[in-house]
Amino acid sequence: MGPSNPTPVAPLSPRPLSFVAPPSIAVPQVTSAVGGTVAPYHQGPMAIPPTSDLPDTMLVRGGQPVDGEIHVRGSKNALPKAMVAALLTIEPCRLTNIAAITDISVVDELISIAGGTVAHENDTVIITAHEFRALADDDVMRLHAASRIPVLTTAVSLHRTGHAVVAAPGGCSIGPRPVDFHLNVLRAFGARDIHREDIIELTVDRMRGARIELPFPSVGATEQFLFASVLAEGDSELSNAAIEPEILDLIAVLQKMGAIISVEPNRTIRVTGVSELGGFEHRVIGDRLEAASWASLALATGGTITVHGVQQQLFSTFLNMYRRAGGDFKIDADGDTLTFHRARRMLRPLALETDVHPGFMTDWQSPFVTALTQADGVSVVHETVYEDRLGYTDALRSLGAQIQVFTECLGPTRCRFGAANHRHSAVVVGPTKLHGAELVVPDLRAGFSYVIAAAAADGESLIHGVDLLDRGYADFRSKLSAVGVEHR
Repeated sequence: MGPSNPTPVAPLSPRPLSFVAPPSIAVPQVTSAVGGTVAPYHQGPMAIPPTSDLPDTMLVRGGQPVDGEIHVRGSKNALPKAMVAALLTIEPCRLTNIAAITDISVVDELISIAGGTVAHENDTVIITAHEFRALADDDVMRLHAASRIPVLTTAVSLHRTGHAVVAAPGGCSIGPRPVDFHLNVLRAFGARDIHREDIIELTVDRMRGARIELPFPSVGATEQFLFASVLAEGDSELSNAAIEPEILDLIAVLQKMGAIISVEPNRTIRVTGVSELGGFEHRVIGDRLEAASWASLALATGGTITVHGVQQQLFSTFLNMYRRAGGDFKIDADGDTLTFHRARRMLRPLALETDVHPGFMTDWQSPFVTALTQADGVSVVHETVYEDRLGYTDALRSLGAQIQVFTECLGPTRCRFGAANHRHSAVVVGPTKLHGAELVVPDLRAGFSYVIAAAAADGESLIHGVDLLDRGYADFRSKLSAVGVEHR
């Protein structure tokens, strides 16, 4: 659907790109999941329910092994970025393997407010952004408070209108996520910024190619670079880039649209800007984070869970660690169905250090560490990506887990947080008999780790704030029932 022969951008006059609007696709107006009635939004049976309609408290009865099958759909960390990519073109874009998570409802509303249309049908979404307008300050503050995804539309808005506003991103409470990396990337492409209280206003005449080296392989900054560079004038280069599978999936989307992007073995991404991008059809990769969470549930409870819909190669680092801990798995011939179980009665303790891809992903850490409370011995955990991600361990201690958190780097890597007094290392002593408790979900992955702990514990646990899990775990309540976790 994109241009057959995309060509590098020739020198252009210093003004934003101009788009000619094709006929629009009629989509009915509905009520927003974030609040208020907005422009054309959801249609079809997959409309995501408003967060207010989802129960925020769950009573879990634990102590029994789990057994069952679940299906995962498109990655939470890939799907919203592909939807943002659709805003770079006036042509329709089709995405399949869509997960019904509340993070997507935020992106849907953002697209509608910006002048685009979003149509959902079963596991497919069609996005058409033949018109685009920069978000108003109030919309930016509200949407950024709900998710960190809107900051990724900044480069898109600069391309299409020459103007954008940014607020502090929201999402989960796992440590500050400053927009400095994003702003520095955009400044390198020629954007000018003005700070107004909680809003940063950016303007640009024309994005021009840039050469950037990141101090840390930030996923968000890498994504911002990609959105900025594909329509920028000339060549661009990003050193020390993130290379997660979700990044490569976004690159695949942009290439389908007509972008010219190469990824070098040394974490360098090179882009030659093109004058326009076209539509695309794309199947989003399966969610390796969700798959690892269900695998950790099987490991913690000594049960068996079959996970459909995610490719083995997407989380091979996790699978290796899973086996080292005493778990095992079987993989079908296509590599997208895995059955997880314990290979031994007592789990082995491990030394675990999170890292950027291809290392052990930070989002795998809390569910997996919850399983390690059942290992026979001392496990050491070193978190190197988010400085405050070990806060969930306080709640695990209330269930009986023996966990001590330290400010020192307890791993082979001297990380960014070693001299900053962040509690980013932990020692876990097991096995410990967990018991029911009352818990409050602080963030998405920690929330699922609480569900794992409650399922492994004797008695009942009352978990508040489980609606936060709907941000990244589609239909998780019915999936818990499908694998035999008692809850109401």
